[in-house]
Amino acid sequence: MPTPLDNAMKSRNAFLGKQLRSPLAHSCLRPLIHNAAFTGLVTGVAVWAIWGGDMFPQEEDPKGAPDTWSKEEMRRWLAARNLYPQPSDSREQLLDRIKANMRIPRQ
Repeated sequence: MPTPLDNAMKSRNAFLGKQLRSPLAHSCLRPLIHNAAFTGLVTGVAVWAIWGGDMFPQEEDPKGAPDTWSKEEMRRWLAARNLYPQPSDSREQLLDRIKANMRIPRQ
């Protein structure tokens, strides 16, 4: 199955440009316009490939019993479920919130 990049590279317009019917389409300017269009296409595809993907993937949920998790793992688990903890919450408060919400399935 062809990707969007494959489809863009097969297009003749990406390499040759459309036949322009304007004063700027003078014979000496035509290669510059075509090169600029191709450069723009390659730059756009590169930016999409870099920023369009998941550049910083989300960490997995901690495994095991919540009693053995670190304070940071507890905060991450709560934040993944939109149960944002307060910075001043103690480890015991975080553990109580986790245990209270463990039975609720993640959306």
